[in-house]
Amino acid sequence: MPVQFLSQHKGFSLSKQSTVKKLILSVIKKEGKKAGNISFTFCSDAFLLALNKKFLKHNTLTDIITFQYPTKELSSEIFISIPRVKENAKKFNVSFENELHRVMIHGILHLCGYTDKTTGKKKEMRKREDHYLSVIRK
Repeated sequence: MPVQFLSQHKGFSLSKQSTVKKLILSVIKKEGKKAGNISFTFCSDAFLLALNKKFLKHNTLTDIITFQYPTKELSSEIFISIPRVKENAKKFNVSFENELHRVMIHGILHLCGYTDKTTGKKKEMRKREDHYLSVIRK
């Protein structure tokens, strides 16, 4: 299965899984890439912080970590902190579902080669996220 959703976060289950899966595959295709195996694991802050410390040597909370595998197709394990997404949804005054979908698209865009290291690149990435989010809202 090219896209799968897993939950390490107690009580969380992704809603609209088939719709989100279609969106993810559509983003990949529209970006000119091919999907390999991509898993999204929804987790706690503590779980993601431990990954951040162990693999990236960062001692900070984050909403997403993407581990890309060196294959021709896009293959990755993407970990998303549900508490961070909830907090960011409140901060940006959007629904939890909207923010979760944005973060998921953000991870896929990183796999497609986009970065957000500069203000200009961050703006371009946000523009792409907004475009793809508008597709799922229809």
